Amino acid sequence: MAVSRRDVFRWAGAAAVAGGAVAGAGGVAAAAAGGAGRWARLRARLAGELLLPGDDGYEAARLPFNSLFDHQRPAAIARCVRPEDVQRSLEEARRRGIRVAARGGGHSYAAYSTPHDGLVIDLGPMNRIEVRPDGTAVVGAGARLGDVYAALAAAGRCLPLGNCPSVGIAGFTLGGGLGWVDRAFGLTCDRLRAARVVTVDSRVITAAEDRSPDLFWALRGGGGGNFGVVTSFEFATVPAPEVLTVFRIRFPAGSAADVLGAWQPWSAAAPDHLSSTCVVLPDGSVDLTGCSIGPEALLHAELARLGVDGPLEHAEVDYPTATAIMTQGHPPRNAFRASSRISDGLWDDPAAVAGTVRGMDSALLIVGALGGAIDRLRPTDTAYPHRGAPTSVEVFGTVGALPPEHVTREVDQAQVELARLIGSGTYINYLDPEQEDWAETAYRHNLRRLRAVARRYDPDGVLRFPQSVGAR
Repeated sequence: MAVSRRDVFRWAGAAAVAGGAVAGAGGVAAAAAGGAGRWARLRARLAGELLLPGDDGYEAARLPFNSLFDHQRPAAIARCVRPEDVQRSLEEARRRGIRVAARGGGHSYAAYSTPHDGLVIDLGPMNRIEVRPDGTAVVGAGARLGDVYAALAAAGRCLPLGNCPSVGIAGFTLGGGLGWVDRAFGLTCDRLRAARVVTVDSRVITAAEDRSPDLFWALRGGGGGNFGVVTSFEFATVPAPEVLTVFRIRFPAGSAADVLGAWQPWSAAAPDHLSSTCVVLPDGSVDLTGCSIGPEALLHAELARLGVDGPLEHAEVDYPTATAIMTQGHPPRNAFRASSRISDGLWDDPAAVAGTVRGMDSALLIVGALGGAIDRLRPTDTAYPHRGAPTSVEVFGTVGALPPEHVTREVDQAQVELARLIGSGTYINYLDPEQEDWAETAYRHNLRRLRAVARRYDPDGVLRFPQSVGAR
């Protein structure tokens, strides 16, 4: 059971903050009057709604999940209800040479899906979910993980997904999709069978193994917003497990070195049905959480190998209940800085790993077990390159009442040190503007091929943003 953001926010004392100034009524009215004329062409061609500054609903619609970027104000937000709306929006962006980005859930860590003075292609209304009798799930790109969980549970099906229900299925899948049952069922992108894509020249194509295979390869881990705008996905789901056992073990301050030293080799050797995560706090305490597919007897047998000596919180539950446990209690927005590193192998110095956040005011480590079904594919089978890596580490710092620049320094200091200690790999869904080596370390041996795909499908850089595949 990968740690829920509810726990991270509670442990770290999270508090959302609002950033940026809002123009006065006169300024908003003037901007709206001038902007409406410039956007009249697109507004007339959309079946959905076009929101401009000053329009009802614009202020709420423009806000990204990370409130540190509330100062970013898009010139327009196209609320797309069909692929043709996406086509018209891309045509307008090309014609006017403006920045454009697709947005599903708005959880881009650096708010790249909310371009300042640009056009947001908001896929939120395109959120229909259909679960077919054969178990294929057809999911609109605007669906959130919570909606997907609910639809799948009603059909008795399972797809490996993440913890936060408001995250969009699109960006989550396109970056790979690390979740709490991925050791059993693989990454979310591994379950992808086809994607409907609007290319930057406004063609609508289907990418699959036998249709546009280069694009299909890139969509499975190449990151959101790089090659076109996906409007829907087709996933191969699995039957929902009948019984799961979720658990939590708390270790006191100062125990992190010992816990990480024992946990990493144990988690790497654990059977595929068992996933776990360690949250390492600045005082050296650790919360070990996890999920085992099967009855609690299976879990206890594995924990005995770990040598756990302490109170164990656990519950044997059905799949809908396990999903509810994993996704409850998340705030609607937050202010944070985050980064990541992925381990090349077993750690030589777990005490040094734990020490990267020792005594910090905000930064903590979310250390997750990889392996299992993730490694059934080769590192070049999909754009996600980190097959064979045993562990991922997210450095997460909630701002709260702290100065954002202070939290940024802490997170950056920890990720730089982790690169020296465990390996330089990074997870593209945890985009960090401070991480200078992000392209080589997020995509590794797949970077050259990804850039070739980007040049083919977006030769003019219409979808370019600071950490896009085409950026250098």
